[in-house]
Amino acid sequence: MASKVVDLRSDTVTKPSEAMRAAMAAADVDDDVVGVDPTARRFQAEMASLMGKEAALFVPSGTMGNLISVLAHCDVRGSEAILGDNSHIHVYENGGISTIGGVHPKTVPNNPDGTMDIDKIVAAIRHPDLHYPTTRLICLENTHGNSGGKCLSAEYTDKVGEIAKSHGIKLHIDGARIFNASVALGVPVDRLVKAADSVSVCLSKGLGAPVGSVIVGSKDFIEKAKILRKTLGGGMRQVGVLCAAAQVAVRDTVGKLADDHRKARVLAEGLKKIKHVTVDPASVETNMVFFDIVDPRISPDNLCQVLEQHNVFAMPASSKSIRFVLHYQISDADVRYAVTCVEKAFEELLKGGTNLEPLTNGTIRSSYGH
Repeated sequence: MASKVVDLRSDTVTKPSEAMRAAMAAADVDDDVVGVDPTARRFQAEMASLMGKEAALFVPSGTMGNLISVLAHCDVRGSEAILGDNSHIHVYENGGISTIGGVHPKTVPNNPDGTMDIDKIVAAIRHPDLHYPTTRLICLENTHGNSGGKCLSAEYTDKVGEIAKSHGIKLHIDGARIFNASVALGVPVDRLVKAADSVSVCLSKGLGAPVGSVIVGSKDFIEKAKILRKTLGGGMRQVGVLCAAAQVAVRDTVGKLADDHRKARVLAEGLKKIKHVTVDPASVETNMVFFDIVDPRISPDNLCQVLEQHNVFAMPASSKSIRFVLHYQISDADVRYAVTCVEKAFEELLKGGTNLEPLTNGTIRSSYGH
């Protein structure tokens, strides 16, 4: 077994760099709940400028950032938000917009490239009728995680923004990996989100900060967001310690994203040579690689468990696919090792040499635990 772990579960698993730790230790801090933490104020101003918006707010997580944004725009209970049926907000955020905000989700099918058809967005906008909720928001996701990290173009986003504006509704972008999209498309990030009324940016995914997200928008939007952040328990005191690390992440890691994308394509090319796998390297736009297992005798859970025995960590993406996510702490050697281990794992599983136990729920678990 290799001594080093090659962790491809997500880009959320990175450890703070030495520069981040030093910045955290030296951060000038105060009470951010009352708005006087100097490092937080400086970082928020920098992020607002970078994203081309009037103001910004640091929040503990991307889920909270999206929830605050939706609630700020849909400030009347019974409002409706249009969003993709395979979007992060709809699938992975515990239904918070409904359970906490009383916001009704109106889903539109996501295409394989992460977009929603323009005509279907238009058709989803409610006409005034006492039987219906009131449409107040459209949500996009860029990059689109469940579509394999696909990028939404500025032109597409502009079209959706025009629709929103013409109907008197708002546009929010879940930009958890918006910098990945900016780098992959070669489009400045402020241009990419120009049409949006609000954007949430995750700092702890591709950028590699230890904690947090930032939401950006107009000054009025951020004032509403501050109240909602406090309501949701997201106000923190000396938060400059975290903002200092995030500041280093933005400064140091954006320039490394293109290399993450390159390594993702190299990984996909390597996996393509394994006969038990189907993967399309041309579909890899950013830092995610999804591949299907074609042998029905092997499940993603099985394969991930055997990979873990070789210190390669991954996550099943579906009943037949696995997701690898690249980040700046994965080297070219790690990529080569991961490909080798995938091939070995198939061999071990097909020979029946691994010790896998059935669980009571019918899944499989390695005897060494998980």
